[in-house]
Amino acid sequence: MSASDLQVTPLGAGRYRVSQGTRQWLAYGIAAGDARWVFFEGGVHVIDAAPPSRRQRHGHDATALASPMPATVVMINVQPGQQVAQGDLLIMLEAMKMELPIKAPRDGRVNVIACRTGELVQPGVPLLELE
Repeated sequence: MSASDLQVTPLGAGRYRVSQGTRQWLAYGIAAGDARWVFFEGGVHVIDAAPPSRRQRHGHDATALASPMPATVVMINVQPGQQVAQGDLLIMLEAMKMELPIKAPRDGRVNVIACRTGELVQPGVPLLELE
């Protein structure tokens, strides 16, 4: 999918309709400082809107393993020490009546789980750490 082919229409309350020809998707977004957190097609994407002089280096894991918006942890699918593969479901969050899956961005071993079921988590705070 080419970004130049996409049309994005704000729907309000952090929701956006993304269209490409006759295909349509729903995306959710939230701003936190200079970062824009976008939940789209089962993945969490962070867009750094800060000028290049103010940008910090963040690893892909840090953004992939954090909530894109305030959410409640409804399921933790892994345990510390468990080996996971890229794409495995690690944690399921719920926000605004939608499920937000947190999936492994790469193969690795779960080092630390920094949340618990039923906890309200904030955007950008790592929920899990991979070795």
